[in-house]
Amino acid sequence: MAEFGGPVTTVARSIVGRPELVSDVVQQTFIKAWRASATFDPKRELAPWLYAIARRTAIDVLRREQRPTNSATEPEVELSVPAPSFETTWERYEVRRALDHLAPDERDVVRLSHFVGLPHSAIAAQLDLPLGTVKSRSNRALKKLALALGHL
Repeated sequence: MAEFGGPVTTVARSIVGRPELVSDVVQQTFIKAWRASATFDPKRELAPWLYAIARRTAIDVLRREQRPTNSATEPEVELSVPAPSFETTWERYEVRRALDHLAPDERDVVRLSHFVGLPHSAIAAQLDLPLGTVKSRSNRALKKLALALGHL
């Protein structure tokens, strides 16, 4: 669980999106994997097999949660769930892992800049730091991320 918990959580999060469902998907994935362990070919890699189970489980959970009600006021509509590719899911996991390895002060600047969309001046004001400090932390963090994610 320790080695594959993070990637399985990433697969679940990328499909279901809702945090309250992610833990259910992860738990169901490992239960299904345990039950199906006799069918696993030890000559193959474990990770892709486990991620495929996680993907199918997440889609099943999402479909169950989005199933229309049987109310007489609204017609039932079949929903399709676009699933991200394995490569996309893996890249998201790699980016999250690289972000986790940044120093907290660098991670805060990257989060506010790239995920919240604030300019450096607003980040400096929010974190009560000089503008130059925000720029240097941003530069240092982006260099570390480029080095960590160069294989992508």
